[in-house]
Amino acid sequence: MSLDWIYYAISWILLTWHSAWDAIGVPAAAVLGTNWSWILAIVFLVVTVRVILFPVFVKQIKSQRAMQALQPKVKELQEKHKGDRETLQKEMMELYRKEKANPLMGCLPMFLQIPVFLGLFHVLRRLDPAKDAKTLYGWTAEQFDSASSATIFTAPIAGKFGSTADELARLGANGTTVKVIAGILVLVMMGTTYLTSRQMILKTGWAEDPQQRMVQRLMLYGIPLSLLVSGSIFPIGVIIYWVTNNLFTLGQQQWVLRKFPPLVTNKGATGNKPATAGRGPVQPAKTGGFLNRNKPAAQVPAKPAAPKVAGPKPGAKPANPKKGPAKRQG
Repeated sequence: MSLDWIYYAISWILLTWHSAWDAIGVPAAAVLGTNWSWILAIVFLVVTVRVILFPVFVKQIKSQRAMQALQPKVKELQEKHKGDRETLQKEMMELYRKEKANPLMGCLPMFLQIPVFLGLFHVLRRLDPAKDAKTLYGWTAEQFDSASSATIFTAPIAGKFGSTADELARLGANGTTVKVIAGILVLVMMGTTYLTSRQMILKTGWAEDPQQRMVQRLMLYGIPLSLLVSGSIFPIGVIIYWVTNNLFTLGQQQWVLRKFPPLVTNKGATGNKPATAGRGPVQPAKTGGFLNRNKPAAQVPAKPAAPKVAGPKPGAKPANPKKGPAKRQG
């Protein structure tokens, strides 16, 4: 399947934002060794994609809330089918189907951004002055040459940590500078990737479902560590995209988690039993509103307590002594 439509779409968004910054008056020449019009074009490529994917992000949050609400039932199934993994998986899939919860929905926004990432990777990898097909994917030769010479702190955005000497020579770049800038950006990319996963897990907690917990661990540790290796082949412009995307995710998650906090299971003093254990029946909390945010539970009126009657004080005479003391039988 041809991915040209992705390359054309990414190029169109990138070039549109670059033209917009040029029209606003952002200098075309490098300032502090950086061509800001191209850097801002990459940053606002992220903004454009995230705005388009915002409805999917809302569905992701709804799915996470649904999965969290199902955790008690999941735990019951795990206790019921302990040692029978096949039956447990069937029962859990049936539970998810019945409750219309999708465990994979939490990863959907990330999966949908993969084509964008691959498209930008392909487009920026082509920024080589030696290329002949400069007008591919809707570029003009002038735009291609401008992007090929674009830099961030004197390191070309088309360069990468693993650039060969020939590639650096064609880009007119210093190898040490490229490695330092690319290395710093790769570390920032790893750190922000870790923080985005950690932020969500700290707010929602570790999943009871082993599969979900495995996915959480993969997101938290596996992906950031994999970037240490794969980051060496990413053009600097792609790393800028990834870091910007992570920062956008951190801000968006913080806003959503603060405005629509996750469900919280109240626990007793021991932390093992719910705080409501041993009490009488309580009216269930009503849910509704955006993202099924909980509303306060209806309060059950307490029964009036019976009035207390004070007992007689020690040594006091009876209040109404109608009978005298009983005579002792001889």
